[in-house]
Amino acid sequence: MALRVIQGIEELKSLVGQSLGTSDWCEITQERIDAFATATGDHQWIHCDPARAAVEGPYGTTVAHGFLTLSLCIALTETSFRVEGVTMIINYGLNRVRFPAPVRVGSRVRMHSELLELRAAAEGFQGVFKHTIEVEGESRPACVMEAVLRLFF
Repeated sequence: MALRVIQGIEELKSLVGQSLGTSDWCEITQERIDAFATATGDHQWIHCDPARAAVEGPYGTTVAHGFLTLSLCIALTETSFRVEGVTMIINYGLNRVRFPAPVRVGSRVRMHSELLELRAAAEGFQGVFKHTIEVEGESRPACVMEAVLRLFF
């Protein structure tokens, strides 16, 4: 997908309620899953033991941590859209996060983004972005979230 470049706050304001774009695909490898497990201390076998997951797990293979899928939001945004003139973006929190479907090792994910709300706040603007992370070939999304960001121009 082509990176969408949004020309500043006025154009961003005009996009409330609209799609901002779709990211490139990102492959979920066992190496990525293992690195996340090391960073977080979450070494549960369903994520990190391919042999056991193949025999005992419900998915026939290892799956990504839900929070790994969630954490890809920033990287996926980098290939989806950019707002020109922003000097800083701060993660203010999440309103809602759900993990409707697993992300099996070896699958690819991408993210669709929509701007739900934008208002003036604390020397900048606060935006609520709905991000839906889909798994290639699957009918249910892997993650649906509302991210609240503070944008400074």
